[in-house]
Amino acid sequence: MTPEDEDTTPTLRNRQAQAAAARDAAPANPYAPAASPAPPTHVATPSTPAPSAAEEAERARALLVPVADPEGRPATTPDVAPVLPGRPAAARPRVQSPGAEPADETGPPCPWCSTGNRPDRHFCRRCAMALTDNTNVPDAPRPWWRRMWWGAGERPAPWAGDRPRLRRGISGIFSWIALALALVLVVFAAFNVDNAWNAARDHFAKRAQVNPDKMTASRSFKGHEPKLAFDKISNSWWGPGIDQSAEGEWIQAEFLQPIRILDVIITPGISVRASDLAEAAAPHRMDAVITASDGKKTTRQITLDQGSGPQRLKFRVGEVSSVRFIIRSAYGAGPDKQVSIAEIEFFGRSRANQG
Repeated sequence: MTPEDEDTTPTLRNRQAQAAAARDAAPANPYAPAASPAPPTHVATPSTPAPSAAEEAERARALLVPVADPEGRPATTPDVAPVLPGRPAAARPRVQSPGAEPADETGPPCPWCSTGNRPDRHFCRRCAMALTDNTNVPDAPRPWWRRMWWGAGERPAPWAGDRPRLRRGISGIFSWIALALALVLVVFAAFNVDNAWNAARDHFAKRAQVNPDKMTASRSFKGHEPKLAFDKISNSWWGPGIDQSAEGEWIQAEFLQPIRILDVIITPGISVRASDLAEAAAPHRMDAVITASDGKKTTRQITLDQGSGPQRLKFRVGEVSSVRFIIRSAYGAGPDKQVSIAEIEFFGRSRANQG
């Protein structure tokens, strides 16, 4: 062993002893990281001299090569946009328009979805629509019940794959109610078609005056017989000859041939002049007892206005053989006045309108 080896060996031994003492003095911690192994020491060989401190410093300085900073990576756009915590945003649906599929079949494409079809097909294999243009083909005649007014505005047929809307709930109830009302109206019209026809004719028919064949009354004042109420003269009148309201007194017109009476004109008082209105009492309420040709009687209440001049009343009764007017109350009744009626006129259909 040379003198240089003797100087180096104690130094190595001292370092090993210090490392062992440090390991023994450290507390045992199971969670502490494992100690890095001691760097390998250079054991000088007899043939290689130990480098000096200056040489080691120069060697370490040579190893310190400057390294450039790594370039920043470009920012990447995330596939999912950031959202607030606790509020996940659902992915937006993608709207796909019907595009053309690969034309694996030869032939003209569908005019609706542009899908290729075989030449022998009549309907598209994808959307089931007609492949031929039927706009110039005349439509087949519809049945008569579809040509009525309720079928004129019928809705078009639904497209292939679309289910027609079902009528449920309140709309369905309303439909049934409307159907029931229509059925009731049809039944009612079927049983009253004759009355409806006569009502329409009465509304548009021209009026003609009808004269009664016989006139009677419960009693009459002297010189004022019942016939004076039907003589078409406004200054002649009929009176029962009883003061006050003359309740229960009546005047009657009879017809040998049953007629249809449309309107009645009654002129209360002794004339059409307003100055004569206070000289006699005028009828207020009367009962019109109508006797039909079969003997059936019906009663109508008549209310007149307190004024002079003729007053028109609608009757609209058919096959009348007699009409009796019964006085129930009067205007201006008093002990020195009697109820008087200047004129009663009947109007029926004009014979010019009868077919």
